[in-house]
Amino acid sequence: VVHDRVPYFFSDQYDLGMEYSGWAPPGAYDQVVIRGDAGKREFIAFWVKEGRVLAGMNVNVWDVTDPIQALIRARTPVDTDALADPHVPLDTLVP
Repeated sequence: VVHDRVPYFFSDQYDLGMEYSGWAPPGAYDQVVIRGDAGKREFIAFWVKEGRVLAGMNVNVWDVTDPIQALIRARTPVDTDALADPHVPLDTLVP
């Protein structure tokens, strides 16, 4: 049996809901990719190292935990332009 659990936590702060998956300590990533509109507080942030998703945090965007965790588990490079594009379904980026 392989233990393949992705670290996860969530928090709801008034009208702001967040879910964080993965682990990206300072210095472990070389890029943060934003998908959506951070100004409207509806976005997903991805911490990326050499094209691989290390962590993701969805803010007021729901039902995306499974594809975010699948991208983390895949440990393969992803097209960061497609990752940033909210019109590209996340599950199509999972190998």
